[in-house]
Amino acid sequence: MDLRYDDAEKNIAFVRAQLKKLSDDPELSAVLGEDTFKRMSHWDEAISEKISEPFSLMVIGDFKRGKSTVINAILGKSIAPVNVAPETFTINRISYGETPSVEAVLKNGKRVNITKDDLSRARLLELLDFFPGELEYIDVRSDAPLLKEIQIVDTPGLSDLDDLDQQVKDFLIKADAVIYVASALSPFSESEQYFIAEHIVPLNFSKVFVLVNMIDAMNSMEDIEKVVGRIKDKCSLLIPNAEVYGISGIDEYRRKIGFNRPDIKGFQDYYENEFLKFELALSREVIVQKDTIRTQRVLSMLKLMLNDTMSRLDMISDMVKLDKQKLESISSDFEKQCTELSAALESQKPKINLSIMEMMQEAEHWMYGFFSKLREDILGCRTTANEEDVERHFYSFLMDKVGEAYRRCIEIHQSRLNEIIDGIGSGIFGKLGIENLSPSRLSCSKAVNVNTFSADKVRAAAAQGVDTEMGFPATTIPFFSSILKKDRQTEIIDCTLENYDDIRNSTIKDLKDCYKGFGEFAVHQLDDIYRTQVDIGRETVRQAVEMANSTDNERLLACIDRASGIVMEAVQVLERY
Repeated sequence: MDLRYDDAEKNIAFVRAQLKKLSDDPELSAVLGEDTFKRMSHWDEAISEKISEPFSLMVIGDFKRGKSTVINAILGKSIAPVNVAPETFTINRISYGETPSVEAVLKNGKRVNITKDDLSRARLLELLDFFPGELEYIDVRSDAPLLKEIQIVDTPGLSDLDDLDQQVKDFLIKADAVIYVASALSPFSESEQYFIAEHIVPLNFSKVFVLVNMIDAMNSMEDIEKVVGRIKDKCSLLIPNAEVYGISGIDEYRRKIGFNRPDIKGFQDYYENEFLKFELALSREVIVQKDTIRTQRVLSMLKLMLNDTMSRLDMISDMVKLDKQKLESISSDFEKQCTELSAALESQKPKINLSIMEMMQEAEHWMYGFFSKLREDILGCRTTANEEDVERHFYSFLMDKVGEAYRRCIEIHQSRLNEIIDGIGSGIFGKLGIENLSPSRLSCSKAVNVNTFSADKVRAAAAQGVDTEMGFPATTIPFFSSILKKDRQTEIIDCTLENYDDIRNSTIKDLKDCYKGFGEFAVHQLDDIYRTQVDIGRETVRQAVEMANSTDNERLLACIDRASGIVMEAVQVLERY
């Protein structure tokens, strides 16, 4: 372990003891409030588990990204259950065992022996009704050598983030490192980026691997490099410390267990080398460093607890320094202001819709100009390209051109819309005097794509058997499919020109639907920010008024100073890390 962490265990124990002083003191716990101690207790339980349990590598990704196949490829065995239905919300914790076994672990502490065959969708759904309690996770034991070093947590797909199970988030808090599995067929959908920004980035993992799975579905190295490059660009904005690898989980799994590996496209060496690079990085930067990483994670969690507690004390202190009459006035004014700001927020929504309409018109005008120029380029192919070139490259050329124009349009206006949301949010919520209580809520839109509509469109396109990339106008897929079926130069170009107006009109229609999604998301974001900020402010004001009415200010301030001193002693101990 890094020498800086030689005395970390002792310092972690000291900080936890300091925080326990707050909860053990009735006067101090009354000052901080029940909600604060619930959060502290939740984090402390997670720290206790982290200290006592094996190093945890969590594998996360959207539905049908091949997470379980990737795990089996890493372990070199068929261990992780494949095709478990996401609606069961099954978490599979895979750890070492001399004798392989599978158990259902229930929330009441009971364990039920099951078999690997029970993990199929139909069988597991049948068993859930007969378990003597609610399922918490599946405990899978295997003698794979890697599991002597770490445990791996396989999670369900994250397709529906609004209904993301709290249990998944709890496991994520307890994780030491993360592998995020994306798909080359729909790289980094908007919902995936939202999950990363909201649930992974705030936990400050020292190591995150992003595996772009299914690159064996790409038709050329150029396509592979383009997809992996795009995800690297997105990661540089979301999680700069992430390492990105383009892999084929199924090819690596077949290689390790000795199955036949079809290599129709001739990229097998690339798949193997990329997976090897990932495994070397996993060994060098996670397995060898796991003790240091675990210590860093515990220290990071403690820092979050301390920052949260100190912020709470500072807010209460500021309120207590006001006299009772002023506090009552603030309480009354706050509720009045909330009502006024709610009305002000509603008045801003037409502005958002107007901005969206202007962006939509701008996008439509730009796309018509793009398609006019593209038609000229296609006509030019009749005289400048030979038949072999058209047959080999024209389809991908056309797909790339349309897809890139579509995505570029969206990206430009996303950035503009984010600025509008931030401007409205900061202007309105700053009036509450609590704009700094939750700054991440105001800034999160900068890191997240807001066109959440397109994930479903990508799935719809993929279901038709067409390889496509994120953000491609899905309603044009049937027209591109008809072009793809043509064999000769004149047929390909003639079919393209025949369908040209439909391709253009469908692309613009998709784009308009996209901008409607922008508006709905923007309004939802502002409403969500408003509710969060008001709840925080209302609770702080309420607690301050209650304390002012029940306790003399001098005694209360002395109590707050005592609590702050306890917290600051802990903060100073952690400053070296």
